[in-house]
Amino acid sequence: MARLEVKSGNKPFTDALDRIFTHRIWGFPVFFAFLWVMFAGTFRLGAYPMHWIGLGVSSLSDFLSSALPDSMLKDLLIGGIISGIGGVIVFLPNILLLFFFISLMEDTGYMARAVYVMDKVMHRIGLHGKSFIPMVMGFGCNVPAIMATRSIENRDSRLITILINPFFSCSARLPVYVLLISAFFPDHSGTMLFLIYLIGVALGVVTALVLKRTLFRAEHTPYEKYLPPYSIPPLRKTLRSMWANGLSYLKKISGVILVATIVIWALGYFPRTVHFATDYDKKMADLKRYYEIAQVQAGTADTAGSRVLREEYNQNIHQLVLQKNAEMHEKSYIGRIGKWIEPALLPLGFDWKMGISLLTGISAKEIVVSTMGVLYQADPGSRGHTSSTLVEKLHSQVYTAGPRAGQKVFNPLVAFAFMVFILIYFPCIGTIATISKVSGSWKWGAFTVVYSTLLAWVMALLIYQVGSLIV
Repeated sequence: MARLEVKSGNKPFTDALDRIFTHRIWGFPVFFAFLWVMFAGTFRLGAYPMHWIGLGVSSLSDFLSSALPDSMLKDLLIGGIISGIGGVIVFLPNILLLFFFISLMEDTGYMARAVYVMDKVMHRIGLHGKSFIPMVMGFGCNVPAIMATRSIENRDSRLITILINPFFSCSARLPVYVLLISAFFPDHSGTMLFLIYLIGVALGVVTALVLKRTLFRAEHTPYEKYLPPYSIPPLRKTLRSMWANGLSYLKKISGVILVATIVIWALGYFPRTVHFATDYDKKMADLKRYYEIAQVQAGTADTAGSRVLREEYNQNIHQLVLQKNAEMHEKSYIGRIGKWIEPALLPLGFDWKMGISLLTGISAKEIVVSTMGVLYQADPGSRGHTSSTLVEKLHSQVYTAGPRAGQKVFNPLVAFAFMVFILIYFPCIGTIATISKVSGSWKWGAFTVVYSTLLAWVMALLIYQVGSLIV
């Protein structure tokens, strides 16, 4: 089996580091420890600026809600653009931190040591040592990672690396993970994020082994790797690399995600003429008259009894508004699409809104969060505006009809299954186009779409159904 040739300096300190970082046993836990620190740091350090941006988005939403008269424009700005774009931009700090850690590992010289450690594993699953670099690049973006496979001379190794690369979770999926982990796994955030990425790596390895024994016969070829000297990278260089990736993320938000958000809002806003199963306006009017009479009987003074009546009235009106908005959303164009695909998703524990989010995520995974921001904002806050965060809205979602009526839509098990589905299913359009181009055939792009989506459905099904029996 081919081995890497180590060409590093003879300095005692760097040699001591290499004996640890490139050790055939200890090199692996060290590498995974670095990955865990990267993911935990991405989540925990990013929580502070994420919270500040979230407060800014919420404040802007509240200001526009009170300043603008009720109109379609107001609904578009608050319920569409701010809920959608705001739900994505809040995760910019996490994206920046992820790229910062990846750049740091590359610039310090550690990434080359990680390649050396993983070379033996790469050969055992039928891949070239060079395959590891595109895999790590996949944590940033799968498109340049797949393009980087062109440096792999062996065709079979190159194709296997291309086909498993989408399992290495790109930064576009990170907002979905951070959202759901913040909502349902706040006490184990770093570990859960590490676990999701680790599941992707494991699936990539298993898929490589299957492809090696079925469609391909990858051969081992020698690979000589120069280990660069350790260095402390200039902070300016690392920050510049981080910001360049951040700008790319912002450009995507201002382009395709903005357009998609408006389209999703329009599909949920129309048609305006909806035949409700219940006359909600009459119910609210009757409720108002009932409480006005009750207030008169209780007296007009600001007594404890009067305050209790007002609180009950507000809560009951709020519930009617929720039911009305939910039915209106379900009977909108996007609701009809979601209801059509919902039977395939119910066994996974997903509702129709999650199904729509998955559909829109085909173009770009960040759109999953913006779609959820648009769809779930249909439930206004107790004062009639949308000040509550998306995390709070996810906690409050309940099924309004069917055998699960009244049950919570989201719980930790559903959130975990949904994250795994996002991790695996249908890579974005850009990734599919790149796979087809670099592999030389559209068939491999089509294979990736079918294989990844079926695998995602099976994995989510197992997680939800087996988990439901256990918990």
